[in-house]
Amino acid sequence: MTLNLPKPLLNLVLPLALPENTDFLGKMLGKALLNDGSGGVIYLQGELGAGKTSLVRALLRSCGVEGRIKSPSYALLETYKVSSLYFYHLDFYRFKNPQEWQEAGFRDLFHLNAVVLIEWPEKAEDLLPQPDLNIHLIYEGDTRIAELDAYTQRGVACINYLNQSSKS
Repeated sequence: MTLNLPKPLLNLVLPLALPENTDFLGKMLGKALLNDGSGGVIYLQGELGAGKTSLVRALLRSCGVEGRIKSPSYALLETYKVSSLYFYHLDFYRFKNPQEWQEAGFRDLFHLNAVVLIEWPEKAEDLLPQPDLNIHLIYEGDTRIAELDAYTQRGVACINYLNQSSKS
């Protein structure tokens, strides 16, 4: 299954030679989201073990989430509240049919004060709202790369924040 997304407004490719690089990317994304303060939709793609959940954990930690951060692989959804933002971490890996996401009632999670982080969005096919940012974690030999595609101005702002942070 693949996603049918338009041409991105902006693209950024980052090498992730070490697991710490994935954590750093997650931390910077969290700071970018808090800096913007208005929520958004982020798709996370990649093979099993590519680092999607690790990236989300680092993102949530940098936003102030404390305690255990569980993978939503079995529960499908984990919810966190930070200040006025809600963070919803979804994992559609176990979906067998795209309609399952509608039947689960997840459509109500998409609102202005929510950051919706979706692992395996391709399992819901074209039923999801367009992401602000799509992050594809790709194995490249012994390392990984992160390809970030922005589809909205909010996504462009995140990539610009990452670019500025990497220069400082």
